[in-house]
Amino acid sequence: MTPTFEIHDESRIYIGSASELLPEILPQKRIVVISDTTIAHLHAPLLASYETILIGTSEKIKTLQTIETIYRRFIELGVDRSTFVLAIGGGIVTDIAGFAASTYMRGLQFGFVSTTLLGQVDASVGGKNGVNIDGYKNMAGCFNQPAFVICDPSLLSTLPEREFRAGLAEVIKAAIIADADLFAQLESTTFDQLRQNTDQLSDIIAASIRIKADIVTHDERETGERRKLNLGHTLAHAIEKSSDQMIHGEAVAVGTVLISEVAVKLGTLSVTDYGRIVSLHKQMGFVTESPVSISRMLQEVGKDKKNKEGMLRIVLPAGIGDCEIMPISPEEFARLLQ
Repeated sequence: MTPTFEIHDESRIYIGSASELLPEILPQKRIVVISDTTIAHLHAPLLASYETILIGTSEKIKTLQTIETIYRRFIELGVDRSTFVLAIGGGIVTDIAGFAASTYMRGLQFGFVSTTLLGQVDASVGGKNGVNIDGYKNMAGCFNQPAFVICDPSLLSTLPEREFRAGLAEVIKAAIIADADLFAQLESTTFDQLRQNTDQLSDIIAASIRIKADIVTHDERETGERRKLNLGHTLAHAIEKSSDQMIHGEAVAVGTVLISEVAVKLGTLSVTDYGRIVSLHKQMGFVTESPVSISRMLQEVGKDKKNKEGMLRIVLPAGIGDCEIMPISPEEFARLLQ
């Protein structure tokens, strides 16, 4: 079975039917599935053949307490180093399962079936696994590649409209970072068309994964180029920490628009391209205003894990399909945002 993409010959990424791919690519060993209660209801046939550990839903369960619960279930089930862990779910499930598998008995092999658009184009790809600490995003975690990721566009038909839209924020982000053609393709379509046209949806998923896989291949542990994938995320994480009004993709949309405005002030982005970024987000149905004040966001920005030696590392659009990373003091960043 030929993967659509690969990262370092370690992680194979497939776009296609999960039910057809799994029998072909799962290793011939004991399989234990980690999933959530929603997936167990919506996609029961995918879980039916395996021992399964179910966790809850929402960002609130992405904690060390959930990891401990999984460890205890592993012990009860007699999981050992020969067991393969298969995560079936969205980004929260894959982040948690990847971290649990990577740290139990100093590491088990694992793979993902990603069931959300956000997971398929971003969260499940690239080897970042982790959980939040007191609401701060992914403060405990590791870099460890899944053996494979299956992105099945047909699974997205069950996604609520809000969750589907949230995934589009990461597609727009990828296009701004590195693919002007993808950005133009999104401009020429509508939210409803993407929901209904599986072929078109498969194309934008593949384009987004290609961008991330290429960047991760060159910078797996985020020492340089991979930081570009954080476009909009410093502010998005601050919004998520400060308010429960927005889910991740919605906050990324706001963060991307805000940082694009900063880029205009710094002269890295033209007013025309800024207008295109704002218009595309609105075209896809995003709210582009923050639900929390700038001053409240700034209180959280200083605690971002990507900060170094008192300086923020912000990702700025430098045009449609290009961006740059700039160190900036918290004081200067606050001035630009205000």
